[in-house]
Amino acid sequence: MPAYGGGWLDRAAARRADADWLAERLTDPESVVLPLWRDRCLADGDGPVRLTGEQASAVRAAAGETVFLGVDGDAAVFAVDLSELDERAAVEAAAATRAVDLRALAGRLDPAGAAVQAYARGLLLWHRQQRYCGACGAAAVAGGGGHVRTCAGAECGRILFPRIEPAVIVLVEAPGPPGRCLLARHAGAAEGACSTLAGFVEVGESLEDAVRRELVEEAGVTVTDVTYQGSQAWPFPAGLMVGFRAVATSEQVRVDGVELVEARWFTRSELRERIASGRPLGRVDSIDHLLLGDWLGADAPARPSAVS
Repeated sequence: MPAYGGGWLDRAAARRADADWLAERLTDPESVVLPLWRDRCLADGDGPVRLTGEQASAVRAAAGETVFLGVDGDAAVFAVDLSELDERAAVEAAAATRAVDLRALAGRLDPAGAAVQAYARGLLLWHRQQRYCGACGAAAVAGGGGHVRTCAGAECGRILFPRIEPAVIVLVEAPGPPGRCLLARHAGAAEGACSTLAGFVEVGESLEDAVRRELVEEAGVTVTDVTYQGSQAWPFPAGLMVGFRAVATSEQVRVDGVELVEARWFTRSELRERIASGRPLGRVDSIDHLLLGDWLGADAPARPSAVS
């Protein structure tokens, strides 16, 4: 399971429009509140704080936005945004010790715990960025437990929902033996750092189209056998990463010099040597890491569902 997936919450979508039920849950001492500050978790020595009772009520009073995330057993779970405070005030209000990037905690959180924090982060960020209607410029008012904003313009009334930005990430295999995969160093990455190739899906193309286009544009590589491997929530800020394998039609590589500065084919033994020397393969919380791990552990593509 990739990080930020497999969340344990029942999102209880049917409750989002029930204003009376939400109001009752907000005053329920058993309800849980997760505080965030400017996209960072507010944490103590045990990880992200989870507030209940009087502490939850106090932090909600200081919050700029409160959103309903779902139900954990019998307890409603909310997230609050303390971004209007300075960092020290936000940490104190949340009874935390520090504000920390979720990605720095991901390796120490269980997948479900990371998933709910990512969910909260993405939803609260959307609220901060969607204060106004993009069509008429009028204020956009939050509703639906924080899952919708509605334009207040008298002649507009557009309903706005959180946006998701899909991207593809691809492990490309060489067309013939020995088994090799293509890794690249992206512009701005440290010398020697390498990862699989990725890019955003554009308007009017399928996920498979995006795989083929990105590889040609960035690496000069044409591919076939585009095979879905899995997906990952990536709310940094609003992504959905969709993982694929593909097979190159030739070994020729020609990087664009803009997105990628170098790329080459690696054998499994070379990658294992990199790991043994302490150089990680992709981010530990990224599906990139899983794609590479799967490839290292098998001599043939897994989970066949190819689309040419």
